[in-house]
Amino acid sequence: DVDGRDRPGHDEQVRLVMSDIEQLQQSVLADIAAAADEAALEAVRVASLGKSGSVSALLKTLGAMTPEERKSRGPAINGLKDAVNAARTARRDALKNAALDARVATESAY
Repeated sequence: DVDGRDRPGHDEQVRLVMSDIEQLQQSVLADIAAAADEAALEAVRVASLGKSGSVSALLKTLGAMTPEERKSRGPAINGLKDAVNAARTARRDALKNAALDARVATESAY
């Protein structure tokens, strides 16, 4: 048993990890959507993608995985990172646009 597939509970373990990744993604994306300003958005970025962030911790586990584990979990973990970055970029743009709209509305009121 080189790759761990013959171990009892291996498939269940893989499903559990995938479920954890999905839950983490939902949690981080909800935090991004709830960020009211760029400071809050930056706090979410640090908590998820920073040096000790939750997503960064998952990325660090890739090096210790067997090639088979990396093949099955790697795309999900990298997909999580990409989804967080995309959501963060979209939220940052939305916050900037909202701030600009508010500024224009204030200036045009005078």
